[in-house]
Amino acid sequence: MTKKILLIGAGKSTPYLIKYLLSQEEIPVFLTITDKNTTLAERLAQGNERVKIVQADIFDEEKRRDLIAANDLIISMLPAHLHLNVARDALRAGKHFVTASYISEELKKMDDEVKSKNLIFLNEIGLDPGIDHMSAMKTIDALKSEGNRIILFESFTGGLVAPESEDNRWQYKFTWNPRNVVLAGQGGAAKFLHAGDFKYIPYHKLFRRTEFFEVEGLGMYEAYPNRDSLRYRPLYGLEETETFYRGTIRRPGFS
Repeated sequence: MTKKILLIGAGKSTPYLIKYLLSQEEIPVFLTITDKNTTLAERLAQGNERVKIVQADIFDEEKRRDLIAANDLIISMLPAHLHLNVARDALRAGKHFVTASYISEELKKMDDEVKSKNLIFLNEIGLDPGIDHMSAMKTIDALKSEGNRIILFESFTGGLVAPESEDNRWQYKFTWNPRNVVLAGQGGAAKFLHAGDFKYIPYHKLFRRTEFFEVEGLGMYEAYPNRDSLRYRPLYGLEETETFYRGTIRRPGFS
């Protein structure tokens, strides 16, 4: 049976998502892409018969709800602060909901009702956060299954340019909203645990607290603390760790 997916927002982060969804053969997908500006979506769809492009303003409540009601799965690629109304409409219509953004307190409050309707509301499922969670849990579960006790946990995640891109002075490729990259770190102070001691790094000192390390065959990298690491300690099942740190990795000079 064909699954109907609604993708809201066709910005810089969506090209590979669209390509992936349309490459699925085991589960046929019909994809509806909606955005206020449909230029990029039309270019990416390339006239594919399994894609429908709909020009719509996310603040048009009636149109937004009609689009959500007509699909099985809702993927919001909007700026994080715009997810909430989409999530509420998805919950009201009994539709599954996915974003790549951090889970907000407002979304957490929907948890009981989402579960009571047997729905999946899946957040933090992009590169960072997302792949870092999955790769971390794969490693943690494997170690625990062997009877190991984990006393130190550190992870580093980030989108990196290819090593041969020497002409990129930022050593960074903008694959999402450039404004959010420039404002990186302002989402709150960094909090983590080091050798049993609680560490708090305010924003104005965040990019001075970096560490450098070498990845074999790929050269040197620098990293800085990524927001509040400690909120993930119980979720990862690592309440006994003496060091718990999640970092963002970049090429040297970024900070």
